[in-house]
Amino acid sequence: MNPSEGHRPKYEINIEGTLYPWSAASITVPQLRALANIPSDQQMLEINLATNVEHTLSEDAVIELMPGQGFAKKVKYQRG
Repeated sequence: MNPSEGHRPKYEINIEGTLYPWSAASITVPQLRALANIPSDQQMLEINLATNVEHTLSEDAVIELMPGQGFAKKVKYQRG
């Protein structure tokens, strides 16, 4: 085993199509926001990329990472 292998990120987090390296098995919503520079006034969604099922994340959510997950901000549209 290469000594540097223990310091490599174990996960890649897909946030709106951009992959971010992450070394822990979980991540919080504030950490997701910091990675992708997403403001706190926008909702965050967790999306299972295999099934395309999504749900809105609360600000205090802790997400256990697994393959096939993606994250996105929810954009609201209004009729003007």
